[in-house]
Amino acid sequence: MAILIFFVLHWYLSLFVQTFFLHRYAAHKMFTMNPFWEKAFYLLTYLAQGSSFLSPRAYAILHRMHHAFSDTERDPHSPHYSNNAFTMMWKTKNIYNDVLNHRVEPERRFEGNYPMWPALEKLGDSYFSRIGWGVAYVLFYIAFATQWWMFLLLPLHFLMGPVHGAIVNWSGHKYGYQNFDNNDKSRNSLFFDFLTGGELFQNNHHKLPNRVNFGVKWWEVDPTWPVIWTLDKLSIIKLKPVKVKAVRTKVNA
Repeated sequence: MAILIFFVLHWYLSLFVQTFFLHRYAAHKMFTMNPFWEKAFYLLTYLAQGSSFLSPRAYAILHRMHHAFSDTERDPHSPHYSNNAFTMMWKTKNIYNDVLNHRVEPERRFEGNYPMWPALEKLGDSYFSRIGWGVAYVLFYIAFATQWWMFLLLPLHFLMGPVHGAIVNWSGHKYGYQNFDNNDKSRNSLFFDFLTGGELFQNNHHKLPNRVNFGVKWWEVDPTWPVIWTLDKLSIIKLKPVKVKAVRTKVNA
């Protein structure tokens, strides 16, 4: 039981920081927060993702590229230019590492307006950190696993961040329904996205990239949205004003 609880906690905590901090904040700046809370969520992202920590800067740049080049050959992670999810993940990893290590110069429009913490970025991307987290996961399993098959979950812990991204990018651009014609292959894969915290409303998100609530129809439930709403009411973050008429026009398009 301890292993399953740990897996579920790791899955959803890592998922939360990816959709909340990396995606909706770093890549899109859908809301603002003061320097203290930015550092706090930055640190939480490192702790939650552990061995699979993703740089907010590199994540933001790749995600902005994804929106600009959605489902074309220049998309860093379109499933329509890879044979399977594993080759797509490998391609994404190579592009991510090139951006992370400044081996390529992204277009200027994709740069800037994302959080930076160089010391934590250096730690999170170090072999010391990644291997250390991996060892910690293994030791936890050795201490608490009661069945051999539980150890099969370890690779998911090691690669939690990229696994979440692979599910979203593969499923969200191949399977499901469309509310909008976005001139790409984005899909909404679930009505209640309990699996990836709202990220599988890809068709909605590509139509309305700055909408905080990824659900558009009344029956589309984005479970991260109530958390963000609560954080705004607690003044931990501040949602940007939304022009209701403009949003309605797009939704009805």
